Amino acid sequence: MTSTPDELASATRELALAALHEITPASTVGPAAGHSVEESGAVSLRFENRLPGYPGWYWTVSVAQVDGEEPTVLEVELMPGESALLAPDWVPWAERLAEYRAHQAELAEQAAAAGEDADDDADESDDEDSDGDDDHDESDLLHAGDLDGVDIDELDADDDDSSDEDDEDDEDVESDDDDESDEDDDDESDEDDESDEDEDGDDSDEEE
Repeated sequence: MTSTPDELASATRELALAALHEITPASTVGPAAGHSVEESGAVSLRFENRLPGYPGWYWTVSVAQVDGEEPTVLEVELMPGESALLAPDWVPWAERLAEYRAHQAELAEQAAAAGEDADDDADESDDEDSDGDDDHDESDLLHAGDLDGVDIDELDADDDDSSDEDDEDDEDVESDDDDESDEDDDDESDEDDESDEDEDGDDSDEEE
């Protein structure tokens, strides 16, 4: 009879390997990686795992020995070590469904809030555009009839000034013409006087 767990582990190592080879190829079993003592008094022998996809896991064989009997294999399984990659804890479907629905409701609320913010921004932009249009309209129509920054009254004043200048020029031209015509009339009158004097002289000569 084996008295200590260490002695039991040493004595049952070959028995544990034989049990492992019954459930998995020998190529997937590595060297011994120690043992541990369970609360029931059984000893669990560990072997390195070479099975792809299970890094950090160990082949574990639990053996026990009753007084006066040969050691017996209780269980063979693949157990995770401290650095093993583990799946998340299992959650019942009802709880997962409730979490999913709560998450969907939260997303819907966020989308609705985002839509309201977008509408508010759109309204603000519309107001700004309308204000900009008003400013543009005011700049287009300036001071009772001004268009595009041009004062129509000033244009009319310029036109009046130019027309007055034209009228003055016309008057000057007419006055010059009148002066010339008067000079021509004076010249004609002088010629007429001279012709009359010539005629009078001719008459006096004939009478002599």
